[in-house]
Amino acid sequence: MKGRKSLSFRLVVITAIWSAIILVITGIVLAQLFRTSIERNYDARLQTQLDGLLANIELSPDRQLKLMRPLPEPRFSLPFSGWYWQVLPPAGSKVKHVVSVSMLDQQLNPSLGTSRKTAKPGEESYYLVGPENETLRVFEEKLRLASSDELFTFIVAGDMKEVDWQVSGFIRTLLIALGTLAAGLAIVAFFQVRFGLRPLRALSDGLIAVRSGKAKRLEGDYPVEIQPVADELNLLLISNDEVVERSRTQVGNLAHALKTPLSVINNEARSHEGELSGKVLEQTGFMQEQVNLYLDRARRAARARTLAAVTEVEPVLISLARTLERINLESGIKVVVECSPNARFRGEKQDLEEMVGNLLENAFKFAKNRIELKAVWRASEMDEGRVWIDLFVRDDGVGLTLQQRSQALKRGHRIDESKPGSGLGLSIVSETAAMYGGKIKLQNCKLGGLQVKIKLPAVSD
Repeated sequence: MKGRKSLSFRLVVITAIWSAIILVITGIVLAQLFRTSIERNYDARLQTQLDGLLANIELSPDRQLKLMRPLPEPRFSLPFSGWYWQVLPPAGSKVKHVVSVSMLDQQLNPSLGTSRKTAKPGEESYYLVGPENETLRVFEEKLRLASSDELFTFIVAGDMKEVDWQVSGFIRTLLIALGTLAAGLAIVAFFQVRFGLRPLRALSDGLIAVRSGKAKRLEGDYPVEIQPVADELNLLLISNDEVVERSRTQVGNLAHALKTPLSVINNEARSHEGELSGKVLEQTGFMQEQVNLYLDRARRAARARTLAAVTEVEPVLISLARTLERINLESGIKVVVECSPNARFRGEKQDLEEMVGNLLENAFKFAKNRIELKAVWRASEMDEGRVWIDLFVRDDGVGLTLQQRSQALKRGHRIDESKPGSGLGLSIVSETAAMYGGKIKLQNCKLGGLQVKIKLPAVSD
């Protein structure tokens, strides 16, 4: 996965986000349900203690409240344990209140209770701050004793720390469990996405093989969702080959069809003297040049659109260098070839030979003793990882001025009329490179002459 543009990254992130949302909601719901269950059980215990208090409090003949039997909860006997009970007589009564041993000389003030809830008339539950500033859960019930008409208030309270401790422990365990589950889900999602997208990676590798010239078609079995895409791509590759071949055939047919009529017109014009025949010869020559120009351009354009064409650069450079050295043997000019071992041109061999051949021919016209021919393979981060070949042709001639370099790429323009040629070489090189998305640049070099640099698309390793 390579960042936000990666399909795998997006699927894993979406899965992780939804899993996190579901786990958070699940955690909150479970924690709330657990707390509700614990509080309900706690309330049931307090209610049981309150019932025990109601059953064991009596009013003695001397009108004193007495607890006949101790309550079963031992913390009522521990000072400030957080568990308390008390019985309060109505205001103005001569009966004294009684409290649990755990309260010592303290007394709860029911009027300060918060979040009051009434279960039925005379019964309430609420929260209260205890003697040690602890939060108490309080159950209160008003009841008349059998030997008195006065309405007494019975109170039982328990420290909420017990509930909080249990809930906190549950939440810690829950967080560990949900965290482990989240990590497991993330790992499963990652491998699920990797496995699910494997056919797409196979399809991508197949296309790379086609582009690099290692294969002509996409091969392999793909899932039913992807197989139609692979089939359509194969049909596109077949159609592309057919278009290229048809273009080449039509170019050849057109050249052949025009060749004979132009030859007849030229022959007839030469057999007659006069201004008209001269004009005909001039125009037919121009027509012949234009036909050759556009037919050649169509041929190069058709080849440049071939998807799977790949050419090893080094053999082409060595072959052309040796051939032109033999042709120009009398000049004594030496061609030095240097090429990256992994340099492969993403295009037709004939086009590469044409570009390099034109550049070498020009270099031989102006060089004195030495020509350097160099090809460097490189990757470009600015072009989203695409790879290129920088092709250099250098000579030790006199070079060109800035103005001459700007004129040299124009079709038919000749810098030095004393040298043979049509002035089309650099223009053809520029047009052919442009058809492959490349560029040509002229500049003087350390050898003293001209350096021509061509940027051409390459095949990655």
